[in-house]
Amino acid sequence: MSEKDKLVSRKEDFNEWYNTLVLKADLADYGPARGTMIIKPYGWSLWQNIQSALDTRFQATGVENAAFPMFIPMSFLQKEAQHVEGFAPELAVVTHGGGEKLAEPLVVRPTSETVIGQAYADWIQSYRDLPILINQWGSVVRWEKRTKLFLRTLEFHWQEGHTAHATAEEAQERTRLMLDVYADFAINEAAIPVIRGTKSESERFAGANDTQTIEAIMGDGKALQSATSHNLGQNFARAFNIQYLDHNNQLQYCWTTSWGLSARFVGAIIMVHGDDQGLVMPPRLAPIQTVIIPIYRKETDKSAVLAAANRIKSELSEARIRVKIDDRENLSPGYKFNDWELRGVPARIEIGPRDLAKNSVALARRDIPGREGKQFVSQEGLTEIVSNLLQEIQQNLLDRATRFRDDNTHDVHNYDDFKEAVKTGFARVWWAGDNEEEQRVKEDTKATIRCFPFDQPGGSGTCFYTGRQADKIAIFGRAY
Repeated sequence: MSEKDKLVSRKEDFNEWYNTLVLKADLADYGPARGTMIIKPYGWSLWQNIQSALDTRFQATGVENAAFPMFIPMSFLQKEAQHVEGFAPELAVVTHGGGEKLAEPLVVRPTSETVIGQAYADWIQSYRDLPILINQWGSVVRWEKRTKLFLRTLEFHWQEGHTAHATAEEAQERTRLMLDVYADFAINEAAIPVIRGTKSESERFAGANDTQTIEAIMGDGKALQSATSHNLGQNFARAFNIQYLDHNNQLQYCWTTSWGLSARFVGAIIMVHGDDQGLVMPPRLAPIQTVIIPIYRKETDKSAVLAAANRIKSELSEARIRVKIDDRENLSPGYKFNDWELRGVPARIEIGPRDLAKNSVALARRDIPGREGKQFVSQEGLTEIVSNLLQEIQQNLLDRATRFRDDNTHDVHNYDDFKEAVKTGFARVWWAGDNEEEQRVKEDTKATIRCFPFDQPGGSGTCFYTGRQADKIAIFGRAY
């Protein structure tokens, strides 16, 4: 990699490192309208792998996929007061269509609780129609003033699940179940350790009784809300008249939930695992898990090397390893090594005439750069060797990210220590403050309550900010 192509180091300028890497690794580009993003094929392939891993998990819990309209009548949003108040600053509104002014403005969906609530009101008549468990994959629009590729754009891709239930208990169980699904995905597919917990009242989704979240720490110590699951109680059911006849032939309001994860999770993968050489993809989600680099100088060696490379590719493909041969002839092997390191491909196989003579290949792992991460292995049993290596890389990334999170999570007991802790990571504290006190901490330090973890120590302690007795631990952090 030439000097001009090198990334700025993460320690020197994390923000510049991230922005440059997204572009150079061919994940995305800026769209023509301010704040929009083009997801390029490599980035879209990663998102498709995320979709596949999640969709399998969703369907295992009984969820089915559907699609709902992008345009929502303004009157729908106004039916739920908290909801419209929460989203009002971010709405994109269509007032004209077909050259004529619309009788009623249409909102480009910021989320679909309202339009789905209207549909559920029509579909649900009896307890026999429940539960309804639906997810949709699509995009939404929120008019963000400050944008960042993948993390915050005007239009972003996501999934949103919406369920309706007969009882409050079923709705709460579904809310927690889906959060656990997200956590399982984050940990086991993306190798990102997350903290499961409940949002504070001020951070709760507009119109929800309870918002549950998974929070992850990025490579610069900031938090990223990675997915959320909301118990909407009967708020939307009452607003949209979602009712059912129970076993006693009595009319009851449903209990509903919604839950979502967006393509900002691509940003999480970049920021948690990436290094100064570029992306580091978790093998289970990587668009390409192994790249094969044929190396030859003489034309007389070319056919034999390429034949071996193609044979190895076939063997790996049969084992369902996502593999690519880089047979670009206008580029040196060194350039190719750097290029695939930049793109974060977990494993690299190098094969040349000497390797053919020894019936071996050079096998390099992306998570350990340089000579330490390279070994020479036999071509015999190579598929099993590569498969085991990918599993080892997956586990190593999770272990490394977990150590980083734990090393940058600080137990603090006074405000001065708190201010220092949130500069570089999470602060774990006893909290007894109210909404106003929480807002003052945010204004003073830019740190917010990321969640009240489900895993609480019990007992009580002294709130670091108010000095009052507290019965719960909170995680604070500066967030994207």
